[in-house]
Amino acid sequence: MSPDRGAQQAPESFVSFGEQGAQLTYGSYLRLPQLLDAQHLESDPPAHDELLFITIHQVYELWFQQLLHEVVAARDAMTAGRLWWAQHLLQRVHVIERVLVQQVDVLETMTPQDFLEFRQRLAPASGFQSVQFRELEFLSGAKDPAYVERFRGLTAEERVRLDRRLEEPSLWDAFVQVLADAGLPSSDDGQVAASLRQVAHDRSTHAGVWALAEALLQHDELAASWRARHVVMVERMIGVKSGTGGSSGAGYLRSRLPLQYYPLLWELRSQL
Repeated sequence: MSPDRGAQQAPESFVSFGEQGAQLTYGSYLRLPQLLDAQHLESDPPAHDELLFITIHQVYELWFQQLLHEVVAARDAMTAGRLWWAQHLLQRVHVIERVLVQQVDVLETMTPQDFLEFRQRLAPASGFQSVQFRELEFLSGAKDPAYVERFRGLTAEERVRLDRRLEEPSLWDAFVQVLADAGLPSSDDGQVAASLRQVAHDRSTHAGVWALAEALLQHDELAASWRARHVVMVERMIGVKSGTGGSSGAGYLRSRLPLQYYPLLWELRSQL
């Protein structure tokens, strides 16, 4: 009997892993020609470290895009009562945020002198203009409508995105809903604070709520770690010079260091 005889024939839709006859390649799937053609130096003659500067910031924006994807999903999971899934997604957010902090080490291999070779070419572009970063802050709970008014370089599409983030529920809004769904008072900050104390003192009853509270606090702490690491890097590179976008540079960044997404979670520590 032929070894093939009686065997089921593979359906026509069967996917064979391998290069023979493949229609989708590694490069085409990742859009590598477009991706690797997105780094265009402005300096002339080309400054060696400008490619590093562009690459680092493009990678940041890719991670911001992923963080937005995860934060929105975590918020929606909390709203739907899928607390385990929300916690899982927030754990992924934490890992990515640690990568963001560590990326500063790569940028700091560039000396101030090397940065100055092309810095003047950046104006008036500035990290202040990162729309995705502001979306993350808004979604996390730090909504600042004044930013939309201060930044005059927004495109119509970017303004729509930011306005939408200002209107839609944040992670904190979803967490307050989690408290309400658990039968815990949450109508105002006073009630939320009291409910948080109750959860903290009875973690066995409110294990899922407590785990989410800790996950949100970790997100807040890692965001603060990135801001702190970023401002020190800026001071190392340009001292107290003004930012390329016209801001006060390190002074503005230092003014953002006290920002807390979830002050009630931090205050809880003093009340335990």
